[in-house]
Amino acid sequence: MNAPRFVATVAGVGYLRPAPGTWGSLAALPMAALLHLIGGPWLLVIAIIAVFFEGIWATTQVTRWQDDHDPSYVVVDEVVGQWIALLPLSFGAWYVGASIFALWPGWIAAFVLFRLFDIFKPGPIGWADRRHTPLGVMLDDAIAGVFAAFFVVVLAVLFHVFFAI
Repeated sequence: MNAPRFVATVAGVGYLRPAPGTWGSLAALPMAALLHLIGGPWLLVIAIIAVFFEGIWATTQVTRWQDDHDPSYVVVDEVVGQWIALLPLSFGAWYVGASIFALWPGWIAAFVLFRLFDIFKPGPIGWADRRHTPLGVMLDDAIAGVFAAFFVVVLAVLFHVFFAI
């Protein structure tokens, strides 16, 4: 497997069936936890930026001369989007000095919300997807991650207000 395909498929995760995008999002979870444990939320931010641009490069390489601008085996975009959805948890755990794993309800919310936004592509997520370019491939999942992160924060606030935790 060449380097662009390795990156685009996240070491072959994109070939798992069914639902390779969901597998890509699942693969992102332990990677995000490891990044957080090594360097906190700032390392996760750096990784998001680096992998976003690496994903554009890899997607450009693997889709060159193809009609399909976003083949299902390209899941590096799901990793970036899922990491963005997890950022509030990483910053929250870091800020209060809690274990990232103590925020497990947030992990579930971030995963489910990201997948829903990625699948249904409302508003600007769909706009980015319709660009039919490698940038669009990466951008639609990044925007879906931002939407999911926003609602993770909303749910956390509601949970803490109503349950006074």
